[in-house]
Amino acid sequence: MSYQLIGNSDLNAEVGVILPTYGEADNIARLIDDIENLKLDVSILVIDDSSPDGTAEIVQQQQTKYPHVMLYSRPKKTGLGTAITDGVKIYLSTQQPPKYVFTMDADYSHNPKDIPQLLSTMKECDCGIVIGSRYVEGGKITGWPFSRKVISKTANYIARASLGLKLKDCTSGFRCYSTKFLNEAIGSLHSQTYEIQIETVRQATLKKFNVKETPIVFVNRKRGKSKLSSTEIKSFLSYTMKAVWRS
Repeated sequence: MSYQLIGNSDLNAEVGVILPTYGEADNIARLIDDIENLKLDVSILVIDDSSPDGTAEIVQQQQTKYPHVMLYSRPKKTGLGTAITDGVKIYLSTQQPPKYVFTMDADYSHNPKDIPQLLSTMKECDCGIVIGSRYVEGGKITGWPFSRKVISKTANYIARASLGLKLKDCTSGFRCYSTKFLNEAIGSLHSQTYEIQIETVRQATLKKFNVKETPIVFVNRKRGKSKLSSTEIKSFLSYTMKAVWRS
């Protein structure tokens, strides 16, 4: 795949952060500021699906302030799973890939101030994935309606029971991946949407990488509406059933 990036990809940062975006003009500038203010050795890669609200243009404005911000604009919405795998492929294709790659929502559902906590856990346990967990002790969700909580709990139960996972929260999208794991797993990642969260955990299990959880507080997006659709839920269930059949 040929990537046309805006920004400097000749980076040597310890940490890379992938931010999939669609319609995040209200949030993206402040989020980039907040990540940069963590004072980590970090690069930021925004994967924007041609947002009609000018998200990409705001990212380009931020690039004048921060030399470690990259933008990859895709022609249309292609799904969360492809955004993450595109971001991973971009990082892995650089001359000096980051040692750790984060994925997180760009709408402040995930607090960027939790990035150092996930990074610390990753370095301590030397594992393939660290999940920012809503369901371990100390983690919680605020602002979700009851129906959304039921969907999330059900999805986690199905994944754990079907695939034999021993995680409390295997669907959280706030994660830190080791580049060592991503190099081994990227060829096996084919998810289009939300099921990427289960696919990566399953690949870590198959490839004998440890997966750890650390608590986070998930806050329902402050602006806009949830992007979780019935199509994504169906894709998640379809992937889980296929994975069980292949096991």
